[in-house]
Amino acid sequence: MPAGALIKTTLVDYPGRVACSFFLKGCNIRCPYCYNRALVLEDETDGSLVSAETVIAHLEKRKNVLTGFVLSGGEPLLNPLTPFLIGEARKKGYKIKLDTNGTLPDLLEKLVSDPALKPDFIAMDIKTSPNKYAELLSPCSRALAETMEDRLKQSVNIIASYPPTLREFRTVLVPPLVSAEDIKNMGALLPKDASWQFAQFRNENCINPSYNEITPYSDKEIEDLVGQAKELIAGAALR
Repeated sequence: MPAGALIKTTLVDYPGRVACSFFLKGCNIRCPYCYNRALVLEDETDGSLVSAETVIAHLEKRKNVLTGFVLSGGEPLLNPLTPFLIGEARKKGYKIKLDTNGTLPDLLEKLVSDPALKPDFIAMDIKTSPNKYAELLSPCSRALAETMEDRLKQSVNIIASYPPTLREFRTVLVPPLVSAEDIKNMGALLPKDASWQFAQFRNENCINPSYNEITPYSDKEIEDLVGQAKELIAGAALR
């Protein structure tokens, strides 16, 4: 069965490693600017999605070239294939990186607490201020909104147990969701030694079509926002 999208080789998804990335289907968030429609919308199909067996075969074929395996999404903590894929990749000698949205600290703690499944590197998305997450949650996940700040803090604390070189936090600079005030609120959640990586918003193929009409921040506006973040977290940077 198609399980996700495979990027066979990447130099950017796993810092310091040549890796492949597997973007698993399923997510509890509906970011309006997301362009991975086939991964998060149940009624969407995409002929490029591949099975878990295809991923494992690729890991075996390329194990003398690749050293990193990235599990992303969607939200991989929700996907039952995640433990299986981690185990198979680790048996082949790969280092494992997990990308998560940070809204499921219990599942994150369960994974990190298992020596056989603990990722070697974790990246967490910080979307916006905690009180704005209600705008992002899928209908079946709306109940999470009331506890979102605590959930994000718990996930940050779990990830902060990793050395600074083996973790990072990421934010897409979407004008309606990330303002100067939001930068302040997000920065308050992060450890001072965090690597906080920013990316420009792409106004194309967004799940919410109205976001295709939003003008991305200018270079000067991005410079100002990242500069503000850098005052809070020295490791803030535009990727």
